Amino acid sequence: MNLKSKIVFAAVVAALSIGAANAAPMVVKFSHVVAEGTPKGQAALKFKELAEKMLPGKVQVQVFPSSQLFGDAKEMEAVLLGDVQFIAPSLSKFSRYTKKLQVFDLPFLFDDIEAVDKFQHSADGKALLNSMTSKGIKGLGYWHNGMKQLSTDKDQLKRPDDVKGLKFRIQASDVLEAQFRAVGSNPQKMAFSEVYQALQTGVVDGQENTWSNIYSQKFYEVQKTIAQTNHGVIDYMVITNAKWWDGLPADIRKGLEQAMDEATAYGNGIANEFNERDRKRILEAGKAKIQVLSKDDVGAWRKAMEPVWKKFEGEIGKELIQSALKANK
Repeated sequence: MNLKSKIVFAAVVAALSIGAANAAPMVVKFSHVVAEGTPKGQAALKFKELAEKMLPGKVQVQVFPSSQLFGDAKEMEAVLLGDVQFIAPSLSKFSRYTKKLQVFDLPFLFDDIEAVDKFQHSADGKALLNSMTSKGIKGLGYWHNGMKQLSTDKDQLKRPDDVKGLKFRIQASDVLEAQFRAVGSNPQKMAFSEVYQALQTGVVDGQENTWSNIYSQKFYEVQKTIAQTNHGVIDYMVITNAKWWDGLPADIRKGLEQAMDEATAYGNGIANEFNERDRKRILEAGKAKIQVLSKDDVGAWRKAMEPVWKKFEGEIGKELIQSALKANK
């Protein structure tokens, strides 16, 4: 190689190096529908922090909370189209892709959030993360929100008879629809962002949610009574587009996976703390009273929900339900 060729070669190498150094980081968008102050909101911000720390200059994570980018009805389509890379829908949102995840909607299946966590970490629980890859969806982890409580604009809320004829907002879930119909209520499917106004104007009489959501969305301001039922769980599955995920450079995928694992541990660690804190805040606000159910009250609800379990046992799988029940021990 003569001197002129060496100079040209050196110039090309230098240009390529400068180009690589100045290459814009990969932008990945994380969209969710709740407030930043919730466990999911905080976990999403932690994921951003960790991913950008582990992949400096390679990845920029943009987080869009409170339905700023996509609402309940559009976020799943958005991730499948590649308009957003990460979303964290509630586990109730996946029935059109797999019926097995309906196990999380069965009322009074789990005794507490520790049992939920134990099942999610089991072989059967982890297998559900990959149960929708044929539909283009890859699950990356479970994020806790917490156990569900029931609220209404009525004074009494202890037994199934207390909700007969009332209208309840639900997520789009066949199990949750059956849950309320089993006690003579009228379930109304509605986007999360619309719930406050619907409660305020009487479009619906009540709703079910975690303490942190009830507080952050101010549902307690437009409800008279919240029953501490712990009758179900609102958790999320963080998902991405399976094809996009598999096509990532190995180092990027590894870094994002590690960041997600750590953000999951962080978010789940604070979820219980948030719910306990927000329950106290609601109590101190004095706008809605909290009713604690007796053992007999809970027994009445469990009995009323038996037909719901039987109805969905075939779709979910008896073995999967039994696996979930074992987590209570």
